[in-house]
Amino acid sequence: MKRRDFLKVSAVGAVAAASSLSFPAIAARKAPIKVGILHSLSGTMAISETALKDVDLMTIAEINAAGGVDGHMIEPVVVDPASNWPLFAEKARQLIAQDKVAAIFGCWTSVSRKSVLPVLDELNGLLFYPVQFEGQEENKHVVYTGAAPNQQAIPATEYLMSQDGGGAKRFFLLGTDYVYPRTTNAILRGFLHAKGVKDSDIAEVYTPFGFSNYQNIVASIKKFASAGPTCVISTINGDSNVPFYKEMANQGIKATDIPVVGFSVAEQELAGMDTKPLVGYLTAWNYYESLKNPTNTKFVSAWKAWVKAKGLKDYPVTDDPMEASYIGIHLWKQAVEKAKSTKVDEVRKALVGQKFAAPDGYTVEVLPNQYLSKPVYIGQVRADGQFDVVWKSKGLVRGEAWSPYIPKPKNA
Repeated sequence: MKRRDFLKVSAVGAVAAASSLSFPAIAARKAPIKVGILHSLSGTMAISETALKDVDLMTIAEINAAGGVDGHMIEPVVVDPASNWPLFAEKARQLIAQDKVAAIFGCWTSVSRKSVLPVLDELNGLLFYPVQFEGQEENKHVVYTGAAPNQQAIPATEYLMSQDGGGAKRFFLLGTDYVYPRTTNAILRGFLHAKGVKDSDIAEVYTPFGFSNYQNIVASIKKFASAGPTCVISTINGDSNVPFYKEMANQGIKATDIPVVGFSVAEQELAGMDTKPLVGYLTAWNYYESLKNPTNTKFVSAWKAWVKAKGLKDYPVTDDPMEASYIGIHLWKQAVEKAKSTKVDEVRKALVGQKFAAPDGYTVEVLPNQYLSKPVYIGQVRADGQFDVVWKSKGLVRGEAWSPYIPKPKNA
Protein backbone atom coordinates (compact mmCIF):
# COMPACT_ATOMS: atom_id res chain seq x y z
CA MET A 1 0.00 0.00 0.00
CA LYS A 2 1.36 3.44 -0.90
CA ARG A 3 2.12 5.74 1.93
CA ARG A 4 -0.45 8.34 0.96
CA ASP A 5 -3.12 5.73 1.65
CA PHE A 6 -2.25 6.02 5.33
CA LEU A 7 -2.58 9.76 5.46
CA LYS A 8 -5.06 11.65 7.54
CA VAL A 9 -5.45 15.38 7.83
CA SER A 10 -5.18 16.79 11.30
CA ALA A 11 -5.41 20.24 12.74
CA VAL A 12 -4.70 21.52 16.22
CA GLY A 13 -7.44 23.42 18.08
CA ALA A 14 -7.55 27.19 18.11
CA VAL A 15 -5.68 29.19 20.74
CA ALA A 16 -5.14 32.87 21.43
CA ALA A 17 -3.56 34.51 18.35
CA ALA A 18 0.12 35.25 18.72
CA SER A 19 1.14 36.36 15.24
CA SER A 20 0.51 40.08 15.80
CA LEU A 21 1.84 40.31 19.35
CA SER A 22 5.21 41.58 20.44
CA PHE A 23 7.19 39.28 22.68
CA PRO A 24 6.47 41.09 25.96
CA ALA A 25 2.76 40.60 25.31
CA ILE A 26 3.30 36.95 24.45
CA ALA A 27 5.32 36.47 27.60
CA ALA A 28 2.67 38.05 29.72
CA ARG A 29 -0.07 35.78 28.38
CA LYS A 30 2.04 32.63 28.00
CA ALA A 31 0.23 31.94 24.73
CA PRO A 32 1.45 29.32 22.25
CA ILE A 33 2.63 30.57 18.86
CA LYS A 34 0.65 29.05 16.01
CA VAL A 35 2.29 28.12 12.71
CA GLY A 36 0.75 26.65 9.58
CA ILE A 37 1.77 23.40 7.85
CA LEU A 38 0.66 23.61 4.21
CA HIS A 39 1.48 20.36 2.40
CA SER A 40 -0.45 17.97 0.15
CA LEU A 41 -1.43 14.90 2.14
CA SER A 42 -3.46 13.47 -0.74
CA GLY A 43 -3.29 13.52 -4.53
CA THR A 44 -0.31 13.19 -6.86
CA MET A 45 2.11 15.18 -4.66
CA ALA A 46 1.42 13.28 -1.43
CA ILE A 47 4.24 10.87 -2.27
CA SER A 48 6.68 13.74 -1.74
CA GLU A 49 4.94 16.18 0.60
CA THR A 50 3.60 14.04 3.41
CA ALA A 51 7.03 13.42 4.88
CA LEU A 52 7.54 17.19 5.00
CA LYS A 53 4.47 17.56 7.16
CA ASP A 54 5.81 14.93 9.52
CA VAL A 55 9.33 16.33 9.71
CA ASP A 56 7.77 19.73 10.45
CA LEU A 57 5.87 18.18 13.35
CA MET A 58 9.02 16.42 14.56
CA THR A 59 11.01 19.66 14.43
CA ILE A 60 8.32 21.56 16.32
CA ALA A 61 8.20 18.83 18.96
CA GLU A 62 12.00 18.99 19.23
CA ILE A 63 11.96 22.77 19.74
CA ASN A 64 9.10 22.56 22.24
CA ALA A 65 10.93 19.88 24.22
CA ALA A 66 13.94 22.21 24.45
CA GLY A 67 11.82 25.06 25.84
CA GLY A 68 10.03 26.35 22.77
CA VAL A 69 10.56 29.86 21.44
CA ASP A 70 11.81 31.75 24.49
CA GLY A 71 9.65 29.50 26.59
CA HIS A 72 6.52 29.63 24.42
CA MET A 73 5.31 26.47 22.75
CA ILE A 74 4.83 26.25 18.99
CA GLU A 75 1.39 24.99 18.00
CA PRO A 76 1.08 23.59 14.45
CA VAL A 77 -2.08 23.90 12.38
CA VAL A 78 -2.03 21.22 9.65
CA VAL A 79 -4.11 21.57 6.48
CA ASP A 80 -4.29 19.48 3.31
CA PRO A 81 -4.47 21.39 -0.02
CA ALA A 82 -4.70 17.97 -1.70
CA SER A 83 -2.40 18.65 -4.70
CA ASN A 84 -4.97 21.26 -5.80
CA TRP A 85 -3.15 24.48 -6.67
CA PRO A 86 -6.02 26.98 -6.09
CA LEU A 87 -6.75 25.21 -2.81
CA PHE A 88 -3.24 26.12 -1.63
CA ALA A 89 -4.26 29.79 -1.81
CA GLU A 90 -7.53 29.11 0.00
CA LYS A 91 -5.81 27.16 2.78
CA ALA A 92 -3.09 29.82 3.12
CA ARG A 93 -5.77 32.48 3.56
CA GLN A 94 -7.43 30.34 6.21
CA LEU A 95 -4.17 29.89 8.08
CA ILE A 96 -3.30 33.59 8.11
CA ALA A 97 -6.70 35.26 8.42
CA GLN A 98 -8.61 32.70 10.48
CA ASP A 99 -6.02 30.68 12.38
CA LYS A 100 -3.70 33.70 12.82
CA VAL A 101 -0.49 31.75 12.28
CA ALA A 102 2.83 33.54 12.64
CA ALA A 103 4.38 31.74 9.67
CA ILE A 104 3.59 29.02 7.13
CA PHE A 105 5.86 26.10 6.30
CA GLY A 106 4.84 24.45 3.08
CA CYS A 107 4.25 24.03 -0.66
CA TRP A 108 6.24 21.82 -3.01
CA THR A 109 5.47 22.65 -6.62
CA SER A 110 6.14 26.15 -7.90
CA VAL A 111 2.56 26.42 -9.09
CA SER A 112 1.38 25.88 -5.51
CA ARG A 113 3.84 28.49 -4.23
CA LYS A 114 2.81 30.99 -6.89
CA SER A 115 -0.85 30.39 -6.02
CA VAL A 116 -0.07 31.39 -2.44
CA LEU A 117 1.97 34.53 -3.25
CA PRO A 118 -0.99 36.92 -3.75
CA VAL A 119 -2.41 35.85 -0.37
CA LEU A 120 0.93 36.42 1.34
CA ASP A 121 1.24 39.84 -0.30
CA GLU A 122 -2.28 40.85 0.68
CA LEU A 123 -2.21 39.60 4.28
CA ASN A 124 1.51 40.15 4.99
CA GLY A 125 2.18 36.47 5.57
CA LEU A 126 5.50 34.64 5.70
CA LEU A 127 6.15 31.35 3.88
CA PHE A 128 9.16 29.08 4.30
CA TYR A 129 9.47 27.18 1.02
CA PRO A 130 11.61 24.01 1.32
CA VAL A 131 12.00 22.64 -2.20
CA GLN A 132 14.34 23.10 -5.15
CA PHE A 133 12.79 25.38 -7.76
CA GLU A 134 13.36 27.52 -10.83
CA GLY A 135 14.33 30.78 -9.09
CA GLN A 136 13.39 33.91 -11.08
CA GLU A 137 11.57 35.16 -8.02
CA GLU A 138 12.37 37.34 -5.02
CA ASN A 139 9.39 37.96 -2.76
CA LYS A 140 9.81 39.48 0.69
CA HIS A 141 7.10 37.16 2.01
CA VAL A 142 9.01 33.97 1.11
CA VAL A 143 12.17 32.42 2.58
CA TYR A 144 13.57 30.01 -0.01
CA THR A 145 15.29 27.19 1.89
CA GLY A 146 15.43 24.86 -1.14
CA ALA A 147 17.91 25.06 -4.03
CA ALA A 148 17.96 27.70 -6.75
CA PRO A 149 19.07 26.55 -10.24
CA ASN A 150 22.69 27.57 -9.57
CA GLN A 151 22.62 25.25 -6.53
CA GLN A 152 21.28 22.20 -8.37
CA ALA A 153 20.41 22.25 -12.09
CA ILE A 154 23.48 24.07 -13.40
CA PRO A 155 26.08 22.09 -11.38
CA ALA A 156 24.35 18.82 -12.34
CA THR A 157 24.43 19.68 -16.04
CA GLU A 158 28.09 20.71 -15.83
CA TYR A 159 28.84 17.37 -14.20
CA LEU A 160 27.05 15.43 -16.97
CA MET A 161 29.10 17.31 -19.55
CA SER A 162 32.35 16.44 -17.77
CA GLN A 163 34.39 13.33 -18.39
CA ASP A 164 33.49 11.98 -14.95
CA GLY A 165 29.80 12.49 -15.68
CA GLY A 166 29.83 10.74 -19.04
CA GLY A 167 30.77 13.57 -21.40
CA ALA A 168 27.21 14.23 -22.62
CA LYS A 169 26.86 16.03 -25.94
CA ARG A 170 23.08 15.66 -26.30
CA PHE A 171 20.49 16.57 -23.69
CA PHE A 172 16.96 15.20 -23.29
CA LEU A 173 15.02 17.54 -20.98
CA LEU A 174 12.01 15.70 -19.55
CA GLY A 175 9.63 17.31 -17.09
CA THR A 176 6.16 17.66 -15.67
CA ASP A 177 4.21 20.38 -17.48
CA TYR A 178 4.25 23.37 -15.14
CA VAL A 179 6.34 26.40 -14.28
CA TYR A 180 9.31 24.78 -12.47
CA PRO A 181 10.35 22.35 -15.23
CA ARG A 182 9.67 24.80 -18.05
CA THR A 183 11.58 27.67 -16.45
CA THR A 184 14.42 25.42 -15.31
CA ASN A 185 14.74 24.00 -18.80
CA ALA A 186 14.72 27.50 -20.30
CA ILE A 187 17.65 28.30 -18.00
CA LEU A 188 19.40 25.06 -18.94
CA ARG A 189 18.86 25.70 -22.66
CA GLY A 190 20.45 29.14 -22.24
CA PHE A 191 23.33 27.60 -20.30
CA LEU A 192 23.85 24.91 -22.95
CA HIS A 193 23.81 27.52 -25.72
CA ALA A 194 26.52 29.41 -23.82
CA LYS A 195 28.56 26.19 -23.86
CA GLY A 196 28.15 25.84 -27.63
CA VAL A 197 25.40 23.19 -27.65
CA LYS A 198 23.01 23.54 -30.61
CA ASP A 199 19.21 23.28 -30.39
CA SER A 200 19.39 20.14 -32.57
CA ASP A 201 21.19 18.45 -29.66
CA ILE A 202 18.51 19.41 -27.14
CA ALA A 203 15.12 17.67 -26.84
CA GLU A 204 12.38 18.96 -24.55
CA VAL A 205 9.30 16.92 -23.55
CA TYR A 206 6.60 17.54 -20.92
CA THR A 207 3.93 15.33 -19.39
CA PRO A 208 0.92 16.13 -17.15
CA PHE A 209 0.90 15.61 -13.39
CA GLY A 210 0.14 11.97 -12.63
CA PHE A 211 1.27 10.79 -16.07
CA SER A 212 2.18 7.08 -16.19
CA ASN A 213 2.57 5.86 -19.79
CA TYR A 214 6.24 6.51 -20.58
CA GLN A 215 6.70 3.76 -23.18
CA ASN A 216 6.83 6.06 -26.23
CA ILE A 217 8.87 8.73 -24.43
CA VAL A 218 11.53 6.26 -23.34
CA ALA A 219 11.63 4.91 -26.89
CA SER A 220 12.22 8.50 -28.07
CA ILE A 221 15.05 8.84 -25.55
CA LYS A 222 16.72 5.74 -26.99
CA LYS A 223 16.36 7.06 -30.55
CA PHE A 224 17.69 10.49 -29.56
CA ALA A 225 20.68 8.88 -27.85
CA SER A 226 21.63 6.95 -30.99
CA ALA A 227 23.12 10.17 -32.44
CA GLY A 228 25.74 10.68 -29.73
CA PRO A 229 26.50 10.67 -25.98
CA THR A 230 23.20 11.61 -24.33
CA CYS A 231 21.93 12.35 -20.85
CA VAL A 232 18.41 12.82 -19.49
CA ILE A 233 17.73 15.75 -17.18
CA SER A 234 14.49 14.99 -15.37
CA THR A 235 12.25 17.56 -13.73
CA ILE A 236 9.40 15.06 -13.35
CA ASN A 237 7.54 15.71 -10.11
CA GLY A 238 5.37 13.57 -7.88
CA ASP A 239 4.33 9.96 -8.36
CA SER A 240 5.07 10.01 -12.11
CA ASN A 241 8.69 9.31 -11.23
CA VAL A 242 7.80 5.70 -10.44
CA PRO A 243 6.48 4.67 -13.91
CA PHE A 244 9.22 6.67 -15.67
CA TYR A 245 12.06 4.80 -13.98
CA LYS A 246 10.19 1.50 -14.32
CA GLU A 247 9.91 2.04 -18.06
CA MET A 248 13.59 2.89 -18.34
CA ALA A 249 14.30 -0.48 -16.72
CA ASN A 250 11.68 -2.26 -18.88
CA GLN A 251 13.43 -1.05 -22.04
CA GLY A 252 16.80 -2.17 -20.72
CA ILE A 253 18.37 1.28 -20.34
CA LYS A 254 21.12 1.31 -17.75
CA ALA A 255 22.77 4.29 -16.10
CA THR A 256 25.96 3.46 -17.97
CA ASP A 257 24.08 3.67 -21.29
CA ILE A 258 22.19 6.94 -20.80
CA PRO A 259 22.89 8.84 -17.57
CA VAL A 260 19.77 10.28 -15.95
CA VAL A 261 19.83 13.00 -13.31
CA GLY A 262 16.61 13.67 -11.41
CA PHE A 263 15.88 16.87 -9.51
CA SER A 264 12.82 15.61 -7.63
CA VAL A 265 13.84 12.05 -6.79
CA ALA A 266 15.18 11.63 -3.28
CA GLU A 267 15.29 8.96 -0.61
CA GLN A 268 11.56 9.26 0.11
CA GLU A 269 10.59 8.58 -3.52
CA LEU A 270 13.06 5.68 -3.79
CA ALA A 271 11.57 4.12 -0.66
CA GLY A 272 8.56 3.16 -2.79
CA MET A 273 10.50 1.79 -5.78
CA ASP A 274 12.44 -1.30 -6.74
CA THR A 275 15.82 0.44 -6.74
CA LYS A 276 17.93 -2.36 -8.25
CA PRO A 277 17.28 -1.27 -11.88
CA LEU A 278 18.05 2.34 -10.86
CA VAL A 279 21.54 1.71 -9.48
CA GLY A 280 23.93 4.29 -10.93
CA TYR A 281 21.31 6.89 -11.86
CA LEU A 282 22.02 10.36 -10.53
CA THR A 283 20.33 13.03 -8.48
CA ALA A 284 21.46 16.50 -7.47
CA TRP A 285 20.62 17.83 -4.02
CA ASN A 286 22.04 19.84 -1.14
CA TYR A 287 21.68 16.96 1.31
CA TYR A 288 21.64 13.15 1.47
CA GLU A 289 20.83 10.88 4.40
CA SER A 290 24.11 9.04 3.76
CA LEU A 291 26.27 12.10 4.58
CA LYS A 292 28.64 11.35 7.42
CA ASN A 293 28.81 14.07 10.08
CA PRO A 294 27.64 14.37 13.72
CA THR A 295 24.79 16.79 12.96
CA ASN A 296 23.33 14.48 10.33
CA THR A 297 23.71 11.46 12.59
CA LYS A 298 21.62 13.28 15.19
CA PHE A 299 19.03 14.39 12.60
CA VAL A 300 18.64 10.90 11.07
CA SER A 301 18.43 9.26 14.50
CA ALA A 302 15.76 11.73 15.60
CA TRP A 303 13.73 11.04 12.46
CA LYS A 304 13.94 7.27 12.80
CA ALA A 305 12.85 7.53 16.43
CA TRP A 306 9.93 9.74 15.36
CA VAL A 307 8.95 7.29 12.60
CA LYS A 308 8.94 4.42 15.09
CA ALA A 309 7.00 6.36 17.72
CA LYS A 310 4.36 7.53 15.22
CA GLY A 311 4.17 4.33 13.18
CA LEU A 312 5.13 6.04 9.92
CA LYS A 313 6.07 2.85 8.10
CA ASP A 314 5.91 4.25 4.58
CA TYR A 315 8.79 6.74 4.77
CA PRO A 316 11.57 5.76 7.16
CA VAL A 317 14.31 7.86 5.52
CA THR A 318 15.37 11.51 5.42
CA ASP A 319 15.90 13.55 2.26
CA ASP A 320 16.78 17.02 0.99
CA PRO A 321 13.38 18.76 1.21
CA MET A 322 12.98 17.34 4.72
CA GLU A 323 16.31 18.85 5.72
CA ALA A 324 15.30 22.18 4.14
CA SER A 325 12.06 22.07 6.15
CA TYR A 326 13.98 21.34 9.34
CA ILE A 327 16.38 24.22 8.63
CA GLY A 328 13.51 26.63 7.92
CA ILE A 329 11.71 26.06 11.19
CA HIS A 330 14.92 26.48 13.19
CA LEU A 331 15.81 29.67 11.31
CA TRP A 332 12.33 31.07 11.99
CA LYS A 333 12.69 30.25 15.71
CA GLN A 334 16.06 32.02 15.85
CA ALA A 335 14.69 35.07 14.05
CA VAL A 336 11.66 35.32 16.35
CA GLU A 337 13.92 35.16 19.38
CA LYS A 338 16.23 37.82 17.94
CA ALA A 339 13.31 40.10 17.01
CA LYS A 340 11.52 39.34 20.29
CA SER A 341 8.37 39.43 18.21
CA THR A 342 6.32 37.26 15.89
CA LYS A 343 5.37 40.23 13.69
CA VAL A 344 6.24 39.31 10.12
CA ASP A 345 8.08 42.55 9.30
CA GLU A 346 10.28 42.28 12.38
CA VAL A 347 10.96 38.57 11.86
CA ARG A 348 11.94 39.18 8.23
CA LYS A 349 14.53 41.76 9.27
CA ALA A 350 15.91 39.40 11.90
CA LEU A 351 16.14 36.50 9.43
CA VAL A 352 18.83 37.98 7.17
CA GLY A 353 22.20 36.75 8.36
CA GLN A 354 20.78 33.98 10.53
CA LYS A 355 22.99 30.90 10.48
CA PHE A 356 22.24 27.27 11.31
CA ALA A 357 24.48 24.21 11.58
CA ALA A 358 22.62 21.96 9.15
CA PRO A 359 22.63 18.17 8.70
CA ASP A 360 24.32 18.71 5.32
CA GLY A 361 27.52 19.31 7.29
CA TYR A 362 27.74 23.07 6.75
CA THR A 363 26.54 26.19 8.55
CA VAL A 364 24.00 27.63 6.14
CA GLU A 365 23.04 31.31 6.13
CA VAL A 366 20.01 33.40 5.11
CA LEU A 367 21.10 35.84 2.41
CA PRO A 368 19.62 39.33 1.80
CA ASN A 369 17.49 37.90 -1.04
CA GLN A 370 16.05 35.37 1.49
CA TYR A 371 17.69 32.46 -0.32
CA LEU A 372 20.26 30.33 1.51
CA SER A 373 23.93 29.59 1.05
CA LYS A 374 24.09 25.80 0.66
CA PRO A 375 26.46 23.03 -0.44
CA VAL A 376 25.74 21.10 -3.65
CA TYR A 377 26.03 17.31 -3.92
CA ILE A 378 25.53 14.93 -6.83
CA GLY A 379 24.64 11.43 -5.73
CA GLN A 380 24.42 8.03 -7.40
CA VAL A 381 21.60 5.64 -6.51
CA ARG A 382 22.60 2.56 -4.53
CA ALA A 383 20.70 -0.72 -4.40
CA ASP A 384 19.54 0.07 -0.84
CA GLY A 385 17.86 3.34 -1.91
CA GLN A 386 20.61 5.53 -0.51
CA PHE A 387 23.16 7.60 -2.44
CA ASP A 388 26.90 7.63 -2.90
CA VAL A 389 28.18 11.18 -3.39
CA VAL A 390 30.15 11.35 -6.65
CA TRP A 391 30.69 15.13 -6.70
CA LYS A 392 30.34 18.02 -4.27
CA SER A 393 30.92 21.76 -4.38
CA LYS A 394 34.09 23.09 -2.79
CA GLY A 395 32.04 24.95 -0.20
CA LEU A 396 28.78 26.84 0.19
CA VAL A 397 27.07 28.15 -2.95
CA ARG A 398 25.06 31.34 -2.58
CA GLY A 399 21.50 31.04 -3.89
CA GLU A 400 20.89 33.34 -6.88
CA ALA A 401 17.37 34.63 -7.42
CA TRP A 402 17.95 35.56 -11.07
CA SER A 403 19.67 33.41 -13.68
CA PRO A 404 22.05 35.05 -16.18
CA TYR A 405 20.87 32.60 -18.86
CA ILE A 406 17.37 33.99 -19.40
CA PRO A 407 16.07 37.58 -19.38
CA LYS A 408 15.08 39.04 -16.03
CA PRO A 409 11.38 40.01 -15.98
CA LYS A 410 10.82 43.76 -16.46
CA ASN A 411 8.74 44.03 -13.28
CA ALA A 412 11.28 42.15 -11.14
